[in-house]
Amino acid sequence: MRGVVFDGRRPEPVDDLEVRDPGPGEVLVAIAAAGLCHSDLSVIDGTIPFPVPVVLGHEGAGVVEAVGEGVRHVAPGDHVALSTLRNCGTCADCDRGRPTLCRTAIGRPGRPFSRRGERLYQFAANSAFAERTIVTAVQAVRIPRNLPLTSAAVLGCAVLTGVGAVLNRARTRRGDTVVVIGTGGIGLNVLQGARLAGASRIVAIETDPAKEPLALRFGATHFLPSAEAVRDVLPTGADHVFECVGRPPLIRTAIDLLDRGGQAILLGMTPPSAEATFAPAGMFLDKSILGCRYGTSRPQHDIALYADLYARGELLLDELVSETHPVEDFARAAEAMGEGKGRGARVVLTF
Repeated sequence: MRGVVFDGRRPEPVDDLEVRDPGPGEVLVAIAAAGLCHSDLSVIDGTIPFPVPVVLGHEGAGVVEAVGEGVRHVAPGDHVALSTLRNCGTCADCDRGRPTLCRTAIGRPGRPFSRRGERLYQFAANSAFAERTIVTAVQAVRIPRNLPLTSAAVLGCAVLTGVGAVLNRARTRRGDTVVVIGTGGIGLNVLQGARLAGASRIVAIETDPAKEPLALRFGATHFLPSAEAVRDVLPTGADHVFECVGRPPLIRTAIDLLDRGGQAILLGMTPPSAEATFAPAGMFLDKSILGCRYGTSRPQHDIALYADLYARGELLLDELVSETHPVEDFARAAEAMGEGKGRGARVVLTF
């Protein structure tokens, strides 16, 4: 079968992958579409260390082909969006409704794939850049059949992370003020999360002017080329500032833009060794710095909610997809992702 394999040197589309049958509590999914996220590219450039060889991809949707023993909530033929959260469901954190903190959901990559007799790792417990993949049952979320799978693909990362960061982690309230640094796939979903939450002013900071129409479409009330002009819009600062780029200097920027009692929420992926600096004295007016993993999401609940909001016209998904490419054209898709230029947030691979 087809897929994209990274061997530590370069990513390569291949057509001779194999995947094992689903075991107890697992689901075999035929992938129809998978979003190309910067996290996938970060494995390739080394920002995210990961063992190789690995089948890339982690943001996908498709059709259930087979289920293992004990799987009841999905069946062959169901359309599903996939999450990367392989949580156990029984630990103290899962029991408290905090699956993103489950220790079994972090690390421990499996190797369900093989190629030419060699076992390959699975990226983010998902590997959506494969014609078929194995996930645990909790990762497969049933979605309506009338939700296009190319649009459903982006639910599993960009939407869960961005919208979830606003609603679940920051707990943004109606009338709050929000600043979003960076309007890529995560940033656009933070913007629409803030819109859904009823924020009064939503300021997007973005150096690419071509992204302004899309940022405004997703919910920005103001579009600024730099942080310097934010105080003209929010003289006392913002209630919530989301850093969506992953550059340490921008973490300081996010903190400096906070109002009293404000929160800086860190979403951008930095290299593991990167460090950020800020003035601690500025934090004593009840300001906070919040990390956020995967939008502090509960995927079985949240993906179903977002699919319903999409059906009601309140959540934008189709607009996130700028273009689609067959998986064989991975190099061109990655190039298009780098070009960006305001056309959308995601390039989607199709099978």
